[in-house]
Amino acid sequence: MTIQTQSATALARRAHVEALLAAYPDVTPEEHGMLVHYFKREANALDVGMIASNDTIGRGYARFRADHLDRFTWADLAKGIAGTAVFVLCVGLVMFRAF
Repeated sequence: MTIQTQSATALARRAHVEALLAAYPDVTPEEHGMLVHYFKREANALDVGMIASNDTIGRGYARFRADHLDRFTWADLAKGIAGTAVFVLCVGLVMFRAF
């Protein structure tokens, strides 16, 4: 088991994100893009858990999450179709070799 310690920059970044979520949806387009990028590319599970458990920003976080993170996208649909196709192909190859 590894113990992760967060650097001062990571803590400052999370504090900035929490401040933006407290003001959500009244953020600038640049801040909005930064929030989306943070949650999709930078935040780890600990960061997301710490933000989600902060009661003072709960309303803004819930709205941001509903608007951007909990939706299915075309990329999600494509990944699901590709995964299903690979699974069906593997089962088909196994069945073909069995008979």
